[in-house]
Amino acid sequence: MHVVTFKLFNVIDKEIRDLLDSEAERINNKEFIADDPVQFPRRYSRLADIEIAALLSATIAWGNRKMICRNCDRMLSMMDSSPLDYIMDKAYEQLDPDGNIHRTFFNRNLQFYMRGLRTIYERHHSMAEWARSIGIADAGAPAWKFADELNKTLTQANGGITDSRCLPQNIEKTALKRINMAFRWLVRNDGIVDLGVWDFLKPSQLYIPLDVHVGNVSRELGLLSRRQDDRKAVDELTAVMRHLRPDDPSIYDYALFGIGVNRKKMGRDE
Repeated sequence: MHVVTFKLFNVIDKEIRDLLDSEAERINNKEFIADDPVQFPRRYSRLADIEIAALLSATIAWGNRKMICRNCDRMLSMMDSSPLDYIMDKAYEQLDPDGNIHRTFFNRNLQFYMRGLRTIYERHHSMAEWARSIGIADAGAPAWKFADELNKTLTQANGGITDSRCLPQNIEKTALKRINMAFRWLVRNDGIVDLGVWDFLKPSQLYIPLDVHVGNVSRELGLLSRRQDDRKAVDELTAVMRHLRPDDPSIYDYALFGIGVNRKKMGRDE
């Protein structure tokens, strides 16, 4: 079990709480979808297609958002109308391994990922069914157990080779930002931005997707004391957010994003 070793704030300043609530409400709206990679899993109606689009889009979601969305669109366009059919037909094996998808993520990395996904969908109708079968919902930190088990599946499907471009390998230490973001898309169910198609997990089990910008904003607001953007920092920040909304802590991912954007506009970010 991963132990959180920090002193939780007994009182969060009302001004900070009001800011978080107002920013969460402002950003969590339908207009947000068009400029965010969450738009891509929303293109599909079949659960397996939604799952695959969510995981793959989240995998390349780092860097400039316009570039991320452009490259997600290009990646999914290769799969026509069904990522699941593309995987089950092994169409990915026809790709040039050296073809670039996004920054340091290439076709060879996509092929690695898809071989592992294919082994899951050969045995299960959905990723949700697979996750249920291995007890993801019963884990103290579901996203980390999911990533650990998926890493094992990808490695086995690729002859024992690992690939950190697909998933982090240091599961005990990683902030796991991209999987936590995909989980937010798939689990949160307020009917606005996130899809809420995974009912085997509750929003209360989600963790904040932590990257350098969210970390910096959180420290500036006094919500996070840990200096490294790692798993302990995610535990600390999420515990504070659960203090505010025990049933839905990851709603504040929108707030921290919105505050970060405002910081950038004011020239206060690198």
